[in-house]
Amino acid sequence: MSAQPQPAAVPGIAAIQALAAGEMAAVDALIRGRLASDVVLINQISEHIVAAGGKRLRPMLVVLAARALGGGGPAAHQLAAIIEFIHTSTLLHDDVVDESDLRRGRRTANALWGNAPSVLVGDFLYSRSFQLMVELDSMPVMQVLADTTNRIAEGEVLQLLHVHNPDTDEAAYLRVIERKTAVLFAAATRLGALLSGANAATQQAMHDYGLNLGLAFQIADDVLDYTADAEALGKNLGDDLAEGKATLPLIHAMAHSADAVRQRLRAVVEAGDAGAMPEVLAAIGQTGGIGYSRSRAEHYAAEAEAALDALPASEWREALRGLARYAISRTH
Repeated sequence: MSAQPQPAAVPGIAAIQALAAGEMAAVDALIRGRLASDVVLINQISEHIVAAGGKRLRPMLVVLAARALGGGGPAAHQLAAIIEFIHTSTLLHDDVVDESDLRRGRRTANALWGNAPSVLVGDFLYSRSFQLMVELDSMPVMQVLADTTNRIAEGEVLQLLHVHNPDTDEAAYLRVIERKTAVLFAAATRLGALLSGANAATQQAMHDYGLNLGLAFQIADDVLDYTADAEALGKNLGDDLAEGKATLPLIHAMAHSADAVRQRLRAVVEAGDAGAMPEVLAAIGQTGGIGYSRSRAEHYAAEAEAALDALPASEWREALRGLARYAISRTH
């Protein structure tokens, strides 16, 4: 009796990056080429952001989704660059709103150049993304991206309404992170499918994959703000608390603590009291807030993996599966 072939192991992040390296080199070249402006300050701030790197997860999703469905090439690279420009513009705006001075272990643009240049260069990146979009001459692509950027803007305002708001519950938190984070993941994977000529059902499956991946990614990110090593995280630990943002570990703790502790946590959120971090960590520990949040992230990652059943078997599909697992296992 012959042995059954063993399924290939799901790749880790290094293997996924290696698989996509050729595609991503083309995307990076396009990003750098299309960032250029004859306004020197735009070049300086743009270069600062691009050079900070990161894993380029969102543009990589476009490439992986396109290749998993038999597509790819220059149009996919351009869409990936568009997604990265939109993402980068939101980072510039976020850091101003949050008054952040550290991102990915480096000084933020607003800390180096001030708020006004950061906001205006964010606007430049938004508008540059729309120039690139128009060049693709695809109304369905423009529809997805126009709707997505609008939802992201809604998410920014929605988050602002919940800053220093101790009544933020899990449902409200999920509404914020869906718009702020998950919709751009969903756009990346849907567009990769759309570009490849996939049918409506497959495009929807890829949207579902991206949306659930984004939710898993953001919940895991919010857990790291309470559990990670600050140096590895590349930002100040407890930033969310200092900004008065109640993320899932703290929301869970407030919902499940004794009344006296709950009232104290409410006061901490209202004040944005980062000095209360030890008390907050104790309450999160007593209520199992970290374990609960991780289980929610795992749920969304599993939903993302399930959506991949709509794709034919390939190393590109397995790379997407690997990203769903990476999203919830990373340490920074």
